[in-house]
Amino acid sequence: MKVYIDGVFYPESDAKVSIFDHGLLYGDGIFEGIRFYNGRVFRLDEHLDRLWDSAKAIMLRIPISLEEMREATLETIRQNGFQDGYVRLLVTRGKGNLGLSPDRCPKATVIIIADKIQLYPVEKYEKGMVMVTCATRRAAPAALLPAVKSLNYLNNVMAKIEASHAGADEGVMLNEQGYIAECTGDNLFVIKKGVISTPPVYAGALCGITRDVVFEICHELGIPIREIEMTRYDVYTADECFLTGTAAEVIAAIELDTRVIGTGEPGAITKKVIARFRELAQSTGTPF
Repeated sequence: MKVYIDGVFYPESDAKVSIFDHGLLYGDGIFEGIRFYNGRVFRLDEHLDRLWDSAKAIMLRIPISLEEMREATLETIRQNGFQDGYVRLLVTRGKGNLGLSPDRCPKATVIIIADKIQLYPVEKYEKGMVMVTCATRRAAPAALLPAVKSLNYLNNVMAKIEASHAGADEGVMLNEQGYIAECTGDNLFVIKKGVISTPPVYAGALCGITRDVVFEICHELGIPIREIEMTRYDVYTADECFLTGTAAEVIAAIELDTRVIGTGEPGAITKKVIARFRELAQSTGTPF
């Protein structure tokens, strides 16, 4: 494997960053996870736009242009010879000192990794996911903006540990008001009487790229979709439920807190959305 670091490609064994990088010391940085299928990068421009928005929000200056980042991403995939896989693009605050201040970091570090990924076992895509509600709440917007895809994922990690200890595949995270924000790494959707609902971004959800694709699919297929504040009751009583994320793609969820959702199997509308998503992923995107 070859890894891009600040304009140079290194073998995996030689790919290193400074121990004084503030991305390591403080989680001070941003990232994007990007999928590519069949020789095309899916929604590359949308991912790069979100990366630049995240950088602006935390006052991080990306040291290369958007077009240079775009080409570096494509070249990293070419260097590794994959046709299908996953890109992890990181921008850290860069090398500084042991102090907290970012003023000590003169230049950000850019890292691009291309590899294979399968977030969940194949059978989960066929049968659906089991979820639990986590005690760990989603970080409030006044503390850490959920729209920023930052390297500080400890909030999500702690919730993921809870879900794992409970024997579940995924954990549902609530905000401080008790409304559903998102899962530990995915956006959440429910279907009731033919209408798809998902929590609004202001509830603590990430502005997911795959989430946006689902909105496009629903408009294309004529399926009603809306953003509403949701409680666990809305999931318990739903006819269907599914999760979305770049790594997870679109995957059904069939249980929350031991309550079976709908029939306990992936539903018809969920299957329709999954099928259309896979068509788009396999046939559209930026060629490399």
